[in-house]
Amino acid sequence: MITINELDQVEILTLQDNYIDMTATDNSAMIHRAGARVAGEIRKSILAEHGFSTVIRTTAEGRTRTMLFDFGFSEIGAAFNARTLDVPMGEIEAVALSHGHSDHIGGFREMMALIGRPGLEFVVHPGAFKPSRYVKFGEGHKAYFPRFTREMAEEAGTSVVEAKEPRPMLGGDVLFLGEIPRQTDFEKGMPNAYYEEDGVEKKDAIEDDTSIVMNLKGKGLIVLSGCAHAGIVNTVRYARDATGIETVHVAMGGFHLNGPVFEPIVGVTIEALREIAPRYIVPTHCTGRKSIQRIEEAMPGSFILNMAGTRLTFAA
Repeated sequence: MITINELDQVEILTLQDNYIDMTATDNSAMIHRAGARVAGEIRKSILAEHGFSTVIRTTAEGRTRTMLFDFGFSEIGAAFNARTLDVPMGEIEAVALSHGHSDHIGGFREMMALIGRPGLEFVVHPGAFKPSRYVKFGEGHKAYFPRFTREMAEEAGTSVVEAKEPRPMLGGDVLFLGEIPRQTDFEKGMPNAYYEEDGVEKKDAIEDDTSIVMNLKGKGLIVLSGCAHAGIVNTVRYARDATGIETVHVAMGGFHLNGPVFEPIVGVTIEALREIAPRYIVPTHCTGRKSIQRIEEAMPGSFILNMAGTRLTFAA
């Protein structure tokens, strides 16, 4: 087991998600939505895209540390939102990637330029650099993900740290989970994902899929996924195994339950999540509209709707 710091507060600011509603009126001590006003005028909005990016701020014993988890889809989306929200990106001390698909790495160069700190630690599973990844739609039709390489990451000014095993970040405030064991019998990954190696087509298990974990003092784990290709139930269970902490305060992130391949397992996923019993459940990004609605209906007292530009503050 890996010991991670007990935190007084965790703040998760979503720089990119699939949904935005600038008229939301549910602000609270925990939830803060992006506003539209500048100097009293309605003149700004936030961009929503099929991608994910978050700024994480951890506070303990009077000191605060900051990192970036994922980089969004387009070159401009997450960076535009960071500028619009006046996020002090220069405070970011480290960055990490959930997996090497373009909806999480597409904004990498622009975000690193915005941070402007050469040599910043970039923690990533080595599988994120896998060549020629694609999704196959029947025979002969392939949709390739743009290539992402270690050299590209280094050219952007990062110090690359490849990690298959769990790795503490921010001095132990955050745990990068590394490769997640696939143990449930219903979370089978992305069946149409492939890659080519030496001209040979191979099934892509997306073993680089990972999440980050924090420990909120007295309340339990905060688990944040990117797409949870390993399965959100597998992910949360592994977070508990890796830390030795059973209580889950927040399960948040993309759960990848969208579309006809994954919707049949929504019911059993919900039952497993209800057994885990997180105090808050925050499905984002690739979870899918129908699946998010079903999660809200099944766990109404725990559900939080996420949006691009939303800041969630979880306090001990």
